[in-house]
Amino acid sequence: MHMRTKKWAKPELAVCPYFTDEPETKRGRWRAQFEREQPLYLELGCGKGVSTAAMVKDNPTINYVAVDITCNVLGDTRRNIEKAFDGEPVKNVMIARYDISYIEKVFAPEDRVERIYINFCNPWTKRPKYAKRRLTHGNFLKLYRKVLKENGQIHFKTDNDPLFEWSIEEIPQFGFALSEV
Repeated sequence: MHMRTKKWAKPELAVCPYFTDEPETKRGRWRAQFEREQPLYLELGCGKGVSTAAMVKDNPTINYVAVDITCNVLGDTRRNIEKAFDGEPVKNVMIARYDISYIEKVFAPEDRVERIYINFCNPWTKRPKYAKRRLTHGNFLKLYRKVLKENGQIHFKTDNDPLFEWSIEEIPQFGFALSEV
């Protein structure tokens, strides 16, 4: 899906205290970006941030880093978070623009997270060769191992049956247990 350019997104994000366009500069220091030391969760491909906003608001004792590749969509993420907090200060989330394919350049061993969320990502089902772009592909799962703490979890949600079926075959091959929630 191609998203139209939103001219307002970059200026709004530029003044957002919990946005970074250079997450590499936080490598090894993600936990220091938050006021309180508490569990750190990572959402990959956060999209417009509707679920991000709800998680962040409903779980103030967890710090979140929400990542997507384009400012056009992260502008919506910021707006949805602001709406959820209704004027209250936002203290337990950082949103970052970055290509997840290089996530190990952003997270050091001391930044390891307790949980990774992958919610309703692009299914890449049009052509078989696109499978390597799926966030549940083995190449990505190997990267997640470097970002997750020991016994960390991946929470995956999709409404795309072919992606779901493919993912439940792929995920266990890389040492992750499956369970229904």
